[in-house]
Amino acid sequence: MHWIKDVNYIEKYRLKLKFENNEVKEVDLEKHLNGTVFEPLKDINFFKKVSLNSDIDTIVWPNNADYSPDFLYKIGKPVNN
Repeated sequence: MHWIKDVNYIEKYRLKLKFENNEVKEVDLEKHLNGTVFEPLKDINFFKKVSLNSDIDTIVWPNNADYSPDFLYKIGKPVNN
């Protein structure tokens, strides 16, 4: 099981995530904004409000939308730190 240690907004719906094993991956969530809880994230200004919730070890938004760290790890593409 993975967890996220850091998050940085890149552009559009892309985030740079650092995982517990120190791997850094870029995720593009544009195709993964389906469902009621994720609908507000389509507003790019709201999407930029992403933050790390260390209590649940993943990224969250002010409306409590979140993604499983394992899902984010799976869809992420490795990047150089």
